[in-house]
Amino acid sequence: MSVEKLDLTSPDLVNQNIEKLAALFPNCVTEGANGKAIDFDLLKQELNNEVVDGNKERYRLEWPGKREAIVTANLPTTKTLRPVREDSVDFDNTENLYIEGDNLEVLKLLQESYLGKIKMIYIDPPYNTGKDFVYKDNFSKDKQEELIESGQKDEYNQRLVANPESAGRYHSDWLSMMYPRLKLARNLLTDDGIIFISIDDNEVHNLRKVCDEVFGEDNFVNEFAWRRSDNQSNIGNAARVKEYIVCYSRNKYELNFNKKPLSEKAKKEYRYKDEKGFFRRDIILHKTRGRHTYNVTTKNGKTLTGPWMISEEDFWKLDKEGGIYWTQKGEQQPYGKIYLKDSKGQIINDFLGIENGTNQRGSLEVEELFGKRVFDFPKPVSLLKLFSTIGSNSEDIILDFFAGSSSLAQAIIELNSDVNSSRKFIQVQLPEETDEKSEAYKAGYKNICEIGKERIRRAGKKIKEETGADIDYGFRVYRLDESNMQDVYYKPQEYNQTQLDAFADNVKPDRTADDLLAQVMLDWGLPLSLKIEQASINGKQVLKVADNSLFACFDNGIDEDFAKEIAKEAPLRIVFKDSGFKDDTAKTNVKQLLKQLSPETEMKVI
Repeated sequence: MSVEKLDLTSPDLVNQNIEKLAALFPNCVTEGANGKAIDFDLLKQELNNEVVDGNKERYRLEWPGKREAIVTANLPTTKTLRPVREDSVDFDNTENLYIEGDNLEVLKLLQESYLGKIKMIYIDPPYNTGKDFVYKDNFSKDKQEELIESGQKDEYNQRLVANPESAGRYHSDWLSMMYPRLKLARNLLTDDGIIFISIDDNEVHNLRKVCDEVFGEDNFVNEFAWRRSDNQSNIGNAARVKEYIVCYSRNKYELNFNKKPLSEKAKKEYRYKDEKGFFRRDIILHKTRGRHTYNVTTKNGKTLTGPWMISEEDFWKLDKEGGIYWTQKGEQQPYGKIYLKDSKGQIINDFLGIENGTNQRGSLEVEELFGKRVFDFPKPVSLLKLFSTIGSNSEDIILDFFAGSSSLAQAIIELNSDVNSSRKFIQVQLPEETDEKSEAYKAGYKNICEIGKERIRRAGKKIKEETGADIDYGFRVYRLDESNMQDVYYKPQEYNQTQLDAFADNVKPDRTADDLLAQVMLDWGLPLSLKIEQASINGKQVLKVADNSLFACFDNGIDEDFAKEIAKEAPLRIVFKDSGFKDDTAKTNVKQLLKQLSPETEMKVI
């Protein structure tokens, strides 16, 4: 009896898309060198009411490298995420994640576990100012070629390269970096999900166009202008003091922004008071918008005919209940009452002034935590709290895959402590090396991830001491790495029998049970934030994920007695090492026993 193997790769999006198209247009399916393929000429015709006889001009964004960017987004990865307990805070109980690694590959690994589960994404990507670095994604070359070409030779295989304005593909390289990441990010959003993207004048026009393509032009929500600076220079023709936050939704018809808290200025509008509390006046006599006409006699005997915003019945009902405010002077016009205690806040507008924080404020927040400036131009916490307030709710997950110094993580912890919510964050950041001349490097922070993790620790400690709020201050750290499996696991055809004998165990010798569990959870589509417990059953180490959602045992010597004990707990899923069974007979018997004793349990091996 064969046992199904986990393939331990990210989803093959090309094949998934082919299957979806095949279901709609079976006549457009053909065969290629690697199996099923789509006849695009036929597909074009299926999607057009006129005869398609060749390429036609059309309105769309094009750039050199766009096709490669599409391929890059769809290519699966065999890499994995390895837990780093020593860098984590409250690893076993926290639901927050910090992931070190190239965000493109991390986004691919999150495709199954977080598909349609992220309520809000905020990113602050490179602005392409001519001094920034961009990711050079080229998976068609082997690792060494890529290292040589990019000039990167560290263990993370970083793909950051300079992108000066003099480069021949200045805008194209930036678009090729952003396109696959946005495409993968969209998949993770809930139906009512939202993405906020910080950007400046250099690429805001291209960002809007590429987002129109990825998210759909109809799903554009707003382009916020934010005054980033407390002051301005007096050089040049006009001072640039603003940036933009471009906002798109997964489905605009499902989107529902929350309101932001009332400002002190707005609260002052509630300057009237009665026995029910403070209120502001609500216009009910409106010459333009009013739709109801009837006579109302004021206290001094004057007759008002409208037009009124409410019906006659509702007017007199409000008046009887004390819900009408009559002015004391002039025409004694009646107004409705809107009470402060009933206010749910105010809607956000598309210009955000310095009261929402500035770059200077963001830098001071880091200095307050570290005692020195270890990061340049982080976003202010207040700005990110604002977007998290309007774009997410208590139990939601918020993702930032250009995490930088982890301003967003601090904002989420502060917001949770302010309103007693349980928002969860996922931070993703490439371990980009700090400059040896920088304050960060001198303080011992060799890469940006070290700054981000330490900021979350310090911010969490500070907020807990100041508020005592009973919230999640922890985070689990995961690090992107090569697969836990030997190469033969993925490419057995490249090895002869003699070589295969050397790989009796498919798992690399330096990998732990925690490493293997993380890869299995990603492959099985389970969130990495689920609670993990350790148990001993028949002398074997068993990792339990979310009670009985998944059991994993990667010890050797698995036999029938062990299967009988496991069956008593009826896990929904269980996974073993393929080489972990006592022998081939035990492997067959274990599967059969589980099928008989716990028929709901799905068993797989790696």
